[in-house]
Amino acid sequence: MKAVRLHGPGDLRVEDVLAPGAPDAGWVKLRVDAAGICGSDLHNFRTGQWISRSPSTAGHELTGTVLAVGEGVQTVAVGDRVVADSRFWCGECAQCIAGKRHLCASLGFVGEICDGGFAEQTVLPARLLHVVDRKLDERVAAMAEPLAVALHAVRRLPKTAGSVLVVGCGTIGGLAALLLSRTFAGRVLIADRNQARCARVARVTGATTVDLDRDAIAVATANAPLLAAVEATGSIAALAQLLDVLGPGGAVALVGIFHGRLDIDPNMLVEREIALLGCHAFAGELPDAIRMLGELSEPLISLIDREIGLDEVPAAYERLLAGQGDGLKTIIRMPRPAEGV
Repeated sequence: MKAVRLHGPGDLRVEDVLAPGAPDAGWVKLRVDAAGICGSDLHNFRTGQWISRSPSTAGHELTGTVLAVGEGVQTVAVGDRVVADSRFWCGECAQCIAGKRHLCASLGFVGEICDGGFAEQTVLPARLLHVVDRKLDERVAAMAEPLAVALHAVRRLPKTAGSVLVVGCGTIGGLAALLLSRTFAGRVLIADRNQARCARVARVTGATTVDLDRDAIAVATANAPLLAAVEATGSIAALAQLLDVLGPGGAVALVGIFHGRLDIDPNMLVEREIALLGCHAFAGELPDAIRMLGELSEPLISLIDREIGLDEVPAAYERLLAGQGDGLKTIIRMPRPAEGV
């Protein structure tokens, strides 16, 4: 079968590999239907930060159809359409026992600890799989995981009135804007250097596009203090600008993957009571995100940048790292099986 495998930083290859055999006890064999390229996939390709085994088949945003189940698996059955929880937790540390699997002491991710979804078939632990409606568009199903990440970030924000700002209209920022447009009573503002992408998110969500400076924010908020924001760029410069426009008592949900370190005066956080809220993956939001997929199908499809095959993945990495495209998500779609297969 065909798979896209990461051999090292900057070394991504489309290869022919053996298809997985019968799944072990507790594991499930899937035919991958669709998968999404994530910003963390690009970060790992660029830096090698999370390479724990090589080569490994990338891809943690995936949906597939169950082909076979290992001994003891009762939660899914052959023929089920499923989406994968990307988090590979131990289940034994204090955080896991407390139900905080996203903070597991030895947390890894699908596509790193085990092979992921950039392949025609894969095997995953049954505990990571959630059954979804077979009628759901596979492109939408593949976006369940990033939607859960965005939902976690939005829920980390304090309840406030007025306006909320999303900085960065990539996948997570755009999905956060979409969620806020459905749940936030005030005004949703968005900012991104990619004007075409920002315009698409504004068109789909109804959010207001702003520049990331004090005057523009003041106009957009009618001079009311900005008290809530989502930072989804991973840009140190953008975060510094955001802290400059945030009002006293404000909070920032940090969900971007950063490059570099922040030079910050902690007295600014103390004197203005600014809260920086780390948002790592998601907690219990994936089932909620799955339940939202049906009603969000139309806007989610509208936010897709391109649909590609496995052979096009390396070129897509280059394009995405160059900041090209006006959509949020590149979706890898597998060839449809013959009728009845």
